[in-house]
Amino acid sequence: MPVSPPTEEFSYTLRIPKERIAVLIGTGGEVKKQIESEMKVALHIDSKEGTVTLSGKDAINLYTTREMVLAIGRGFNPDVAKLLVKQDYGIEIISLQDYAKTDNDLIRLRGRIIGEDGKSRKTIESLTNTNICVYGKTIAIIGELETIPLARRALGALLAGSTHSAVYHMLERRRKELRMGGL
Repeated sequence: MPVSPPTEEFSYTLRIPKERIAVLIGTGGEVKKQIESEMKVALHIDSKEGTVTLSGKDAINLYTTREMVLAIGRGFNPDVAKLLVKQDYGIEIISLQDYAKTDNDLIRLRGRIIGEDGKSRKTIESLTNTNICVYGKTIAIIGELETIPLARRALGALLAGSTHSAVYHMLERRRKELRMGGL
């Protein structure tokens, strides 16, 4: 007896910041159409409320699309968010509120992660081969599943007060260890 394709439809509803809705839709709806076509899902966007409802028959594609929408909502460019389609890529979100007691702390911590002209963020991205976005009260990391914990550890150390140089040295040592182990 032939197996028929699944007919059950799955859906997710999530909220993203209203100012990120335009990025998700794209110029002339291009980003939305591209995601719908490539992932075989439907996106229903309520720009007034900031809600996005995703629906489709393939639960895995739907979950991946949810992660992409979440990444765009956390400040990533859609092209970087599309890296999440790769099987060995993931996203992790760190709440700055776990480290900040006041609004001034929040501003200071964001500054520590970003650095002057984005130098700190770029250095950590380079040393961990990840993409990092500081947006609102969160820091999001997109990268290979094996490199995300290293980036999270570096960001956590900076948020806890470690010096930038100590964090960079730790990352360089770790990178060297990984290269040696890979030979």
